[in-house]
Amino acid sequence: ELQQQIYYYQIININIIIMLQPVTRCMRLLHTRPLNKPTFVIPKPSPSLVPDSKMIQQCNTSITNYMRTGQCRSALRIFNNMTQRTSVSWNAMISGYLLNNKFHLARQMFDKMPQRDLVSWNVMITGCVRNGNLGAARNLFDQMPHRDAVSWNAMLSGYAQHGYVEEARMVFDRIPNKNSISWNGILAAYVQNGRIEDAQKLFESNSAWDVVSWNCLMGGYVRKKRLVDARCLFDRMPKRDEVSWNTMISGYAQNRELAEAHKLFDGSPVKDVYTWTAMVSGYVQNGMVDEARRVFDEMPLKNSVSWNAMIAGYLQCKRIDVAKELFDAMPCKNVSSWNTMITGFAQSGSIDLARDLFEKMPCRDCISWGAIISGYAHLGNNEDALRLFVEMKRSGEKANRSIFSCILSTCAEITSLELGCQLHAQLVKVGLGSGWYVGNALLSMYCKCGNIDEANVIFEEISDKDIVSWNTIIAGYARHGFGKEALRVFESMKRRGVKPDEVTMVGVLSACSHSGLVDRGTHYFHTMNHDYGITTNSKHYTCMIDLLGRAGRLDDALNLMKNMPFEPDAATWGALLGRWGDVGAMRLKMRDTGVKKVPGYSWVEVQSKIHVFSVGDGTHPDTVRIYGYLEELYFRLKEEGYISSPKLVLHDVEEEEKEHMLRYHSEKLAVAFGILNIQGGRPIRVFKNLRVGEDRTDGARYRIGYVYS
Repeated sequence: ELQQQIYYYQIININIIIMLQPVTRCMRLLHTRPLNKPTFVIPKPSPSLVPDSKMIQQCNTSITNYMRTGQCRSALRIFNNMTQRTSVSWNAMISGYLLNNKFHLARQMFDKMPQRDLVSWNVMITGCVRNGNLGAARNLFDQMPHRDAVSWNAMLSGYAQHGYVEEARMVFDRIPNKNSISWNGILAAYVQNGRIEDAQKLFESNSAWDVVSWNCLMGGYVRKKRLVDARCLFDRMPKRDEVSWNTMISGYAQNRELAEAHKLFDGSPVKDVYTWTAMVSGYVQNGMVDEARRVFDEMPLKNSVSWNAMIAGYLQCKRIDVAKELFDAMPCKNVSSWNTMITGFAQSGSIDLARDLFEKMPCRDCISWGAIISGYAHLGNNEDALRLFVEMKRSGEKANRSIFSCILSTCAEITSLELGCQLHAQLVKVGLGSGWYVGNALLSMYCKCGNIDEANVIFEEISDKDIVSWNTIIAGYARHGFGKEALRVFESMKRRGVKPDEVTMVGVLSACSHSGLVDRGTHYFHTMNHDYGITTNSKHYTCMIDLLGRAGRLDDALNLMKNMPFEPDAATWGALLGRWGDVGAMRLKMRDTGVKKVPGYSWVEVQSKIHVFSVGDGTHPDTVRIYGYLEELYFRLKEEGYISSPKLVLHDVEEEEKEHMLRYHSEKLAVAFGILNIQGGRPIRVFKNLRVGEDRTDGARYRIGYVYS
């Protein structure tokens, strides 16, 4: 029976392969909804004090039908009016609540149930698995007085779906009477979690596999790009179905072997809509959108996946207008169709069109919210991204890892540590705080928001560190002036066998610059191509010029810039300015070559709101208090012997203006506002888009606390 089988069919869609998730027989009520919403008649009570079995059966049927159409209260009213209930009545309520995503009500009903049968336990265990609560599922499983094959397979499936392969294997080994569902379940667990060698060993240990098993392993080979092994398995199959052909065709297509894909397509005994869609998707993934359109137009029957694949093809090659025409002509749009268009508009920079489409959606899922939120974030509209995230939470939609990562990146961009910490707490609460994907987003947020200690904790907690993890912590240490610590991590990274990339070397050179390690930085710069196969780019040159400039070797820095294989940009010029006496002439040269200077500004977060300041800023609502405080602070610092350093201001500025700029610099305005509005004892974190000046750090770091102690 299909509901009892754990079938991992390979179905072709835009991403070529979708793994059909495991389902069990005990969840039969959860998988069928009538297309229309009928009106049910509540059974009238029997004249007899004791209801007959027919009356109970009618009530149970009505409960089931109401639950299938989402009318939970009507179902509960019938249940409460029943003078006698059977286990079927209770199970109908539990299954119905689970169907309507009311897990807590299902659990309450289960706990109140006076006499549970095997179906009750199996339904509740499967509900816990679907809700992601494997601990509760295992507790129920261990409490069961008796277990059947469905019980064991439900637990095995739960562990497999959530990536706990070893636990799934332990359950499999304990199953007293393994059936085909059990064998398919553990095979799918290995394949789904990328353990293809274990899947292959298991497959060779048993000869009684059905076509679904063959398709499952073949799909695993395809996902690992092991097309030779996949084809050998395909040729060995005693019996093939449409999924077998479609999996192999899609495997060739997505790996740019379109000639082989077309041969199999022509030789396929039955071409269903997925076979045709595999070819469309293959051409799309290889950038051959016109060929894809030719196949698309020849299709005898199209489904939403076919349309979405073709729309995605036009979006990928930036033919937005044609994609919109196809979208408008689509006879039946599903949520994936809308999401594809929203993503396309957002990625092309047409965020207003994306938002308009988002507002017109008949229904949304978390992918819809993620597409529009990431669209705003990608364009730097961070406040709009945050507003949409709040709106999504209010709508009741749950955020997934992708959305959380996007919002964490937004917090990093606006350096909102307080909001980032709140998101971190939410991630832990909903059980999404583990793994490298979210871990890297948290790591980046803490690094950019100034909490390097917490960043290090997150880094150590990431069990499956990738190159992004290493690069982020190295750059974080370098940014905060811990150059030697950054280099220590770099050496540890190499010992672990992780090969550095060009981003790694930017962090390493920056660390050398901040630590004054000129010789070591020069060595890394000149050997990165030989040692790691990395070609130096403009960012590497900028770091090197900054390193030489900080060391006072301005002639070497200028010569390096002149010998660059590409034209210097604003960042490269900026690495020299402020450390060279001939800055006025350089500014004129920058202006003549069209290089624009980025204005400096600082910001501080107070009560979850970002306050931005520029030098001599008089636009802030609290300007009078801020300037008054700075005046008072300035005179008290002078009494303590503090002398400002006008020489640290750019040389092409008059002396009087230098003094004014130093006294009311953006960092000092931000610090003053923070002191006036942040409770004593809490850290004041000021952020800046450019380098913080020595005069500001000297004046703030060492003297303010002493003057006001």
